Amino acid sequence: MKIGILTTGHAPDELRADHGDYADLFQRLLKDKGFSFVNYDVVDMEFPADVHDCDGWLVTGSRHGAYEDHPFIPPLEAFIRATYEAEVPMVGICFGHQIIAQALGGKVEKFKGGWAVGRQVYDWQGQPVALNAWHQDQVVIKPPEAQVCASNEFCENAALVYGHRAFTVQAHPEFKSDFVAGLAAARGKGVVPDAQLAEVANQLHAPIDDVRLASQIAAFFKTREITP
Repeated sequence: MKIGILTTGHAPDELRADHGDYADLFQRLLKDKGFSFVNYDVVDMEFPADVHDCDGWLVTGSRHGAYEDHPFIPPLEAFIRATYEAEVPMVGICFGHQIIAQALGGKVEKFKGGWAVGRQVYDWQGQPVALNAWHQDQVVIKPPEAQVCASNEFCENAALVYGHRAFTVQAHPEFKSDFVAGLAAARGKGVVPDAQLAEVANQLHAPIDDVRLASQIAAFFKTREITP
């Protein structure tokens, strides 16, 4: 099964030498799941010719806001809507979660409650799931067809499922702890409150459920269903 990665931003230069870009993180997350991958740097206006060029699409995170004025956002939203109508499965992570919601009628904004960074625990259909996050923007109004499958007190719409067509997650299952530590150093100071950055450091060695999310993402691409 061929998965097209729609890269909507690039990892910080300071981290790319050791970790690769965002597409590399997702390929590592989903390795040994039976997928091949092709990357499109949509942030640099490199788009697929057709929604059927791949068997499924994965929209990455980005430092950009879904509501901001960037040249790649209108064609990306159009591609999302076309993919949705064609019933080709989509997965969105962080910015991908947000831009899919926005393209399908939801609302994204800079959250007044501030940042979520580092390890976060979500109520995932009645079970606790811990994942690394890095965001201030949120889906504040979900599209009518989206169902919430994860939330916490800070982020009401932390994961959404759109029937058999799309599955999106606000957190970053592709972010390992060492990447989060590097992100805090490269993009955190002076932006994220110091107390939150200190908590990121305290939580770096706590367990996260990235393997579980990798299995859920893989299952959605293959079966169009979210596994418990």
